[in-house]
Amino acid sequence: MTSKTTNKFSPEVRARAVRMVLEHEGEHPSRWAAATSIAGKIGCSTHTLMDWVKKADIEAGRTSGVPSEVAERMKALERENRELRQANEILRKASAYFAAAELDRPFKK
Repeated sequence: MTSKTTNKFSPEVRARAVRMVLEHEGEHPSRWAAATSIAGKIGCSTHTLMDWVKKADIEAGRTSGVPSEVAERMKALERENRELRQANEILRKASAYFAAAELDRPFKK
Protein backbone atom coordinates (compact mmCIF):
# COMPACT_ATOMS: atom_id res chain seq x y z
CA MET A 1 0.00 0.00 0.00
CA THR A 2 1.44 3.36 -0.96
CA SER A 3 1.11 6.70 0.70
CA LYS A 4 -1.12 9.37 -0.86
CA THR A 5 1.83 11.75 -0.83
CA THR A 6 5.05 11.15 -2.66
CA ASN A 7 8.00 10.21 -0.50
CA LYS A 8 10.65 12.79 -1.32
CA PHE A 9 13.23 11.16 0.94
CA SER A 10 14.56 7.64 0.64
CA PRO A 11 14.53 5.32 3.66
CA GLU A 12 18.32 5.63 3.84
CA VAL A 13 18.13 9.43 4.09
CA ARG A 14 15.42 9.17 6.74
CA ALA A 15 17.43 6.68 8.80
CA ARG A 16 20.56 8.82 8.53
CA ALA A 17 18.67 11.96 9.59
CA VAL A 18 17.14 10.18 12.59
CA ARG A 19 20.55 8.81 13.56
CA MET A 20 22.04 12.31 13.31
CA VAL A 21 19.33 13.76 15.57
CA LEU A 22 19.87 11.05 18.18
CA GLU A 23 23.66 11.40 18.03
CA HIS A 24 23.70 15.21 18.21
CA GLU A 25 20.83 15.97 20.59
CA GLY A 26 23.33 16.24 23.46
CA GLU A 27 25.00 19.16 21.68
CA HIS A 28 21.72 21.13 21.60
CA PRO A 29 19.42 22.34 24.38
CA SER A 30 16.63 20.02 23.19
CA ARG A 31 15.81 17.31 20.68
CA TRP A 32 13.71 19.88 18.81
CA ALA A 33 16.74 22.15 18.44
CA ALA A 34 18.83 19.27 17.12
CA ALA A 35 16.06 18.33 14.68
CA THR A 36 15.75 21.94 13.50
CA SER A 37 19.47 22.08 12.78
CA ILE A 38 19.53 18.78 10.89
CA ALA A 39 16.21 19.34 9.05
CA GLY A 40 17.66 22.46 7.48
CA LYS A 41 20.64 20.49 6.21
CA ILE A 42 18.63 17.74 4.54
CA GLY A 43 15.82 19.97 3.28
CA CYS A 44 12.78 18.77 5.22
CA SER A 45 10.64 20.43 7.87
CA THR A 46 11.41 20.00 11.54
CA HIS A 47 7.97 18.49 12.10
CA THR A 48 8.62 15.84 9.46
CA LEU A 49 11.98 14.95 10.97
CA MET A 50 10.50 14.77 14.47
CA ASP A 51 7.81 12.40 13.14
CA TRP A 52 10.58 10.17 11.76
CA VAL A 53 12.39 10.29 15.12
CA LYS A 54 9.19 9.41 17.01
CA LYS A 55 8.55 6.45 14.72
CA ALA A 56 12.14 5.28 15.15
CA ASP A 57 11.78 5.54 18.95
CA ILE A 58 8.61 3.43 18.85
CA GLU A 59 10.16 0.84 16.52
CA ALA A 60 13.22 0.59 18.78
CA GLY A 61 11.08 0.31 21.93
CA ARG A 62 12.46 3.49 23.50
CA THR A 63 8.96 4.96 23.82
CA SER A 64 5.51 3.45 24.07
CA GLY A 65 3.39 3.12 20.98
CA VAL A 66 2.29 0.65 18.35
CA PRO A 67 5.07 -0.41 15.97
CA SER A 68 4.21 0.01 12.29
CA GLU A 69 4.28 -3.76 11.67
CA VAL A 70 1.64 -4.32 14.37
CA ALA A 71 -0.44 -1.37 13.13
CA GLU A 72 -0.43 -2.76 9.58
CA ARG A 73 -1.47 -6.21 10.84
CA MET A 74 -4.28 -4.71 12.91
CA LYS A 75 -5.52 -2.74 9.92
CA ALA A 76 -5.53 -5.89 7.76
CA LEU A 77 -7.41 -7.85 10.43
CA GLU A 78 -9.97 -5.07 10.85
CA ARG A 79 -10.54 -5.04 7.08
CA GLU A 80 -10.94 -8.83 7.03
CA ASN A 81 -13.34 -8.67 9.99
CA ARG A 82 -15.45 -6.02 8.20
CA GLU A 83 -15.58 -8.13 5.02
CA LEU A 84 -16.60 -11.24 6.98
CA ARG A 85 -19.37 -9.32 8.76
CA GLN A 86 -20.68 -8.14 5.39
CA ALA A 87 -20.59 -11.69 3.99
CA ASN A 88 -22.44 -13.02 7.07
CA GLU A 89 -25.10 -10.33 6.66
CA ILE A 90 -25.58 -11.26 2.99
CA LEU A 91 -25.86 -14.95 3.87
CA ARG A 92 -28.33 -14.21 6.68
CA LYS A 93 -30.55 -12.21 4.31
CA ALA A 94 -30.33 -14.88 1.61
CA SER A 95 -31.24 -17.58 4.12
CA ALA A 96 -34.26 -15.61 5.31
CA TYR A 97 -35.35 -14.98 1.70
CA PHE A 98 -35.15 -18.66 0.75
CA ALA A 99 -36.85 -19.75 3.97
CA ALA A 100 -39.76 -17.42 3.20
CA ALA A 101 -39.89 -18.69 -0.38
CA GLU A 102 -40.03 -22.26 0.90
CA LEU A 103 -43.06 -21.42 3.08
CA ASP A 104 -44.89 -19.97 0.07
CA ARG A 105 -44.61 -23.20 -1.93
CA PRO A 106 -47.60 -25.54 -1.94
CA PHE A 107 -47.30 -28.55 0.33
CA LYS A 108 -46.53 -31.88 -1.45
CA LYS A 109 -48.21 -35.10 -0.35
